[in-house]
Amino acid sequence: MNSSYYNVSSSLVYQDSASTAVAKNVIVLVLGLTINYINGTLIHTFRKHQIFYVNPRYILFIHLVVNDMIQLTTTISLFVLSYIFYKLHASLCCLFITFAVFTTFNTPLNLAVMALECYIAVCLPLRHADLCTVKRTYIVICWIWTMSAISILSDIFIILATEPLHLLYSTIFCERDNLFRHPINLQKRDVSYIICLVVVWLTIVFTYIKIFFAAKAAKSSDGDAKKTRNTILLHGFQLLLCMLTYLSAVLIKALVYMFPKYYVQVLFVNYIFVQILPRFISPIVYGLRDKTFKQYLKKYLVCSVRAGSKQQRH
Repeated sequence: MNSSYYNVSSSLVYQDSASTAVAKNVIVLVLGLTINYINGTLIHTFRKHQIFYVNPRYILFIHLVVNDMIQLTTTISLFVLSYIFYKLHASLCCLFITFAVFTTFNTPLNLAVMALECYIAVCLPLRHADLCTVKRTYIVICWIWTMSAISILSDIFIILATEPLHLLYSTIFCERDNLFRHPINLQKRDVSYIICLVVVWLTIVFTYIKIFFAAKAAKSSDGDAKKTRNTILLHGFQLLLCMLTYLSAVLIKALVYMFPKYYVQVLFVNYIFVQILPRFISPIVYGLRDKTFKQYLKKYLVCSVRAGSKQQRH
């Protein structure tokens, strides 16, 4: 959530050799473009088939995908710009950080809501149609964005009230602590991290334990039970990576303390694991492993390949 993790080694850009800087930017760009291409294909598949419009699970999933695309585009742009310009105009920096915090904050909340929907579907199947409607799904999505807005907009109000106006017209190294530097901002951020960490983690643990035992009791096949267990483990691993967002500052301090000579490398690895890798797992867990979505995705890809072959022949 702190944009210093988005910029990673940019704070020490002059300690990177030219080849190292190019390699890092190429890695980030390749990963980002690949994930966004996969996510774009998932969004196109969702748009083409009405079956997904009426299912809350797929609506929440595609919201997660769109959110991840915005997050990756924003943070990778900030990553690259920090190497090119080092310092950015404070107003532009504020815009980048706002989108970055919005989307990063959204991800764990969206995953918690998806876990609740799955819990209702598995453990309360008779009430699923009444509790999980399309209208309520969109209301929950609006609630997620509202919670994220409260988190970042309050920081903006504090900076407007406490900082001199010329700060917004200056150039700064674009990280959250450089822009929202008032002690109230820092305390509010820590409190919000703790609250979200506890609430989301307890929600996920409760729902996944219930889902696992319900699925294990309902399935007669050991293969089905094993598949369910593997899916839950993947969900848990993805959430663990997302929740590292709230612990990144502590982890970085600990790793830098143990490996002071590798500060830049620690920041870069942290960025890959906390910001990029969870967005790579999302389409695998919720898209490619889902039978219905996978079926329509295959049809779309096959049709696209055939259409491309016909165009080449003509």
